[in-house]
Amino acid sequence: MNKPAETGRAVFDALRSRLQDGQRALRAAYEIDASPNRLLHGRARLVDSTLIDLWQHAGLPADAALIAVGGYGRGELYPYSDVDLLVLLSAEPDHALGERIQHFIGQLWDLGLDIGHSVRTVEACVEEASRDVTIQTNILESRRLTGSLSLYRRFIASTTGCFDPEAFFHAKRAEQEQRYNRFNHTPYSVEPNCKESPGGLRDLQNIIWIALASGLGTRWSDLARHGLITHEEVAALRKNERLMQQVRIRLHYIAGRREDRLIFDHQEALARAFAVKSTKARRASEVMMQRYYLAAKKITQLNTILLQNLGAQYMPLSAYEARPINERFHSVGDQLDIVDEQVFERTPSAILESFLLMEQRPELKGMTVRTLRALWHARSLITPAFRRDPANRELFLRLLQEPRGQTHEFRRLNQYSILGTYIPAFGRIVGQMQHDLFHVYTVDQHILQVLRNVRRFVMEEHAHEYPLMTRLINEFDRYWLIFIAALFHDIAKGRGGDHSTLGMVDTRRFCREHGLAKDDIELVVWLVQHHLTMSQVAQKQDLADPDVIHRFAALVKTERRLTALYLLTHADIRGTSPKVWNGWKAKLLEELFLATRQLLRGNTPDQLLGISERQEVARQKLRFFGLRSGTEETFWKELDTLYFLRHDADEIAWHTRMLYYRPRSEEPVVKARPSQVDTGIQVMVYTRDQNDLFVRLCGFFARMGYSIVDAKIHTTGNGYALDSFVVMDPNENGNYRDVISLIEHGLSEKLRSEAPIDAPAAGRLSRQLKHFPIAPSVSLQPDERGQHFILSVVAADRPGLLFLIAKTLTEHHINLHTAKIATLGERAEDTFLVSSPDLGNSAKTVQLESALIERLKI
Repeated sequence: MNKPAETGRAVFDALRSRLQDGQRALRAAYEIDASPNRLLHGRARLVDSTLIDLWQHAGLPADAALIAVGGYGRGELYPYSDVDLLVLLSAEPDHALGERIQHFIGQLWDLGLDIGHSVRTVEACVEEASRDVTIQTNILESRRLTGSLSLYRRFIASTTGCFDPEAFFHAKRAEQEQRYNRFNHTPYSVEPNCKESPGGLRDLQNIIWIALASGLGTRWSDLARHGLITHEEVAALRKNERLMQQVRIRLHYIAGRREDRLIFDHQEALARAFAVKSTKARRASEVMMQRYYLAAKKITQLNTILLQNLGAQYMPLSAYEARPINERFHSVGDQLDIVDEQVFERTPSAILESFLLMEQRPELKGMTVRTLRALWHARSLITPAFRRDPANRELFLRLLQEPRGQTHEFRRLNQYSILGTYIPAFGRIVGQMQHDLFHVYTVDQHILQVLRNVRRFVMEEHAHEYPLMTRLINEFDRYWLIFIAALFHDIAKGRGGDHSTLGMVDTRRFCREHGLAKDDIELVVWLVQHHLTMSQVAQKQDLADPDVIHRFAALVKTERRLTALYLLTHADIRGTSPKVWNGWKAKLLEELFLATRQLLRGNTPDQLLGISERQEVARQKLRFFGLRSGTEETFWKELDTLYFLRHDADEIAWHTRMLYYRPRSEEPVVKARPSQVDTGIQVMVYTRDQNDLFVRLCGFFARMGYSIVDAKIHTTGNGYALDSFVVMDPNENGNYRDVISLIEHGLSEKLRSEAPIDAPAAGRLSRQLKHFPIAPSVSLQPDERGQHFILSVVAADRPGLLFLIAKTLTEHHINLHTAKIATLGERAEDTFLVSSPDLGNSAKTVQLESALIERLKI
């Protein structure tokens, strides 16, 4: 380190040793007493003394000051938190002073501190604060460490003088709303951020900042003294704040750096740090995370109450005239209010009525604080007798039947534990994690996301996003029945066994108790039983196969069932994770729905067209492109029945236009076009057949970073391979048109080359897979006709996975006909139609399955 003359090596080394020894001592003490305050304030004091000593040796002017801001200004420092500083100057620095300040900051980094700093005059601070609420917040918690006291006092007087508490309140509330948007308004993601997520420490800090700006104090007890919260709520705040502080401290120590996300990598270690034990049914990390979610839930409740009370300082409800709604409720401004605190005790059914009124009255934007408090305490009134009361059952059904408001009110029902108390089975899945690697929410939050998605289908403002869904649901009589199916479809998760089957019992009981008609009960129960079926058929089976459509139609039996299942399936997949849904899945579901609906109506969908009908539709398309009648015949003579059954008329016409004049091409023909659903690229490859062709193609696409989502492999009568693919960018960059020429040229060159097959580079495994590995499974079963075999593979998804499977099939002389690739988050569920004389030999089959399992291990 280059040290200035003013600061000797011995002084610097002594400061660094003192800081390191002090931090080790603080950690050791924390491991004994687990006191967050002692650690946070102790580290702040330790850093204070280090910075003050270094400042004194730095040769900085006497009229400058060193100010702690942000969390450090609050006197709290987590183990690896930033140390936020303001170097306050009386005038703009000259070059020499600027260099001394930079050297001082550099020394702080050399000490091992993460420094966030700014260098400003008082006038610059006032100007910046007037434009940026973050700067205002930092100033609000500032404290002088050392340097000019008079300059600091001028700084406080100048910045306080331009402070507008009401504007600050509105800015911080808007800031919180934006932060909530980033986290989908939920604390219940499976890897939450204990600082920034809803229910995290930032929610608590936000309240204190607003209270500070409003002159209401700096502690929870100060807010209680002003009547903003009760003493019981103060106790709850302190308890849950302490837990969040401990979580953040432990995360920092586990990661060895600043880390605020409860990522999978750290959840088990965090559970051990809290001495949480596993149970027979759940990992220790799941028990720990449920404790975290309950704390976050309580913090969001109290945050809502406090924000409303703080807002009332500027917009008091007393200024509004109370307008009666009925003998139990009135409206105050745009808030629903109870007439007195005993309403729910006198009339327990008013608990559900309050949510119904919120749905029925669009002018109401929320509930008053006393209503929310009363609801929280009233949850104990929801007893078995309450649940048996016909009036309450009717009220709950009406919550589902109203034309608006389900999304917000069911979230509120869950937030205040009314939903889980009214439906005990729902209460058991609140805060329950899902380690299937594609759900990014807890079970209860996923269910509410699905309910929201179904609800959006009804709303005109979302019709441009889901035009078919909107039309279907608005034509569906009693569409609220799908809301019930959404509410119950995953309610049996975590019990062991098939949750679809177990959930049917809860669903049937609920529907019977709530007086649904027999046909409606059967529909809802059937939807819960089969809520996974449509996605499995669409993503894993060959939709060009007429038998697939016939079997699915025989299962659904009626168009009403089909429509309801389509709507629920669409909403369910979209409610798992943004990564799981894509346009290709949407196309497959829509294709299955439309084909099955036509069949149920007595019509013949394209999938069920005979060869002559498909050929005629393809001929019409060829005529549209200017090809003379009969042009296609020479090429079509080389294509067998299977080709025309597996490809739709559009694909047949496209292939024909590209190949009719070169059926015996000596050069590979590679053509690509944007997928017909505007997601991904369709690629056609026509070349002389070779044993390792599919392996080469898989390797090429993997090296380009593309995922194959669909493949149809065909060999013509004249010995050519005619293979069709749909490929997608897993990162969904979407610039597909820009790479069409690159694919056509690059793949043609690769097929001309005699170079040996080069495997794609192995990619890094995701964090989820490291902690929740997927044991690969392989199933090989004959199809119903007995002509081919269906190979099903489940494995951890990673780059080059399909290449490994293709290579193994080639080595065992297996012919591949079609491939359906389904990726669910980190989990790949792929289905292949294969054939080989060897597959009739059980020993050969076992060898193939064993080889695949070995290749798929990670």
